Amino acid sequence: MRLFSTMINATLTKRPKLLPVLMLCMGLLLSSCTLMSLFDSSEASSSASDDEYTNWSAQQFYQEAKSELMDGNYDKAVKLYEKLEARYPFDRYSTQAQLEVAYAYYKKNEPDSALAAVDRFIKLNPAHEKVDYAYYLRGLINYNKGRTFVDRFLPTDSSQRDPGSAREGMRDFNELIAKFPNSKYSQDAKRRVNAMRNNLAMYEINVADFYMRRGGYIAAAKRSNGVLEKYPNTQAIPRALKIMEEAYRKLELDDLANDAARVYALNYGEGADPTTIADEYQLTPAEKVWDFIGLDR
Repeated sequence: MRLFSTMINATLTKRPKLLPVLMLCMGLLLSSCTLMSLFDSSEASSSASDDEYTNWSAQQFYQEAKSELMDGNYDKAVKLYEKLEARYPFDRYSTQAQLEVAYAYYKKNEPDSALAAVDRFIKLNPAHEKVDYAYYLRGLINYNKGRTFVDRFLPTDSSQRDPGSAREGMRDFNELIAKFPNSKYSQDAKRRVNAMRNNLAMYEINVADFYMRRGGYIAAAKRSNGVLEKYPNTQAIPRALKIMEEAYRKLELDDLANDAARVYALNYGEGADPTTIADEYQLTPAEKVWDFIGLDR
């Protein structure tokens, strides 16, 4: 430093105009030293944090991660699963960790990370004994991706949500059913698919109702007819027929209105075969509140 100071003084004596340049250089030098010091400190801290895992076996990592997962400490579980994969990439516990870290991300409400993890597991382990669970988990992640805090804790109407996530979840569950018909998860997947079909059908009915209230009778009729074509044997069918009849009456298309009324009477009117009648859609408590206060459903 003394030599550097002597050089600066000599230079300034001969060329005083260089002072700003030299000051800038000194500032950059000091900043660089500070950054290097911070980097070294951070690196040392990280190294100290890893010391506790230095001699851990793959089994220790897995058991500790599983324990944290069961206790609901999802951040810690993810950290341990990822350390296990990084340190023992070819161990059988590492393969299991690839699947369980997806579940941990799902419980952390990080669906994108969860989907990335589960897709990676399926790609790397297509013949694994638990790959059917991976497809089931992917369905759960996609179906719940659109759920909000309100949906989780209040009795809201699920047919009001954006149906994109429900369609993705239904696709995943159908893939599970097709590929693994004897899986222990297939029965639950079938129940969920039926529920999602009803929700998707009712979403279309909600849209048709919206058009009816605003005089869009052609659009309402088209939406209702789409329900008949895409979602037969769902609870939305009676409501779809009623909307079609009303919409065609408004449009003065009496022949089409009479057809809709006749189909409704045949299937859901008095004297209809009770074994073929689907229960008419009943309003949920949330929908009743929505209607009472006059909000669009």
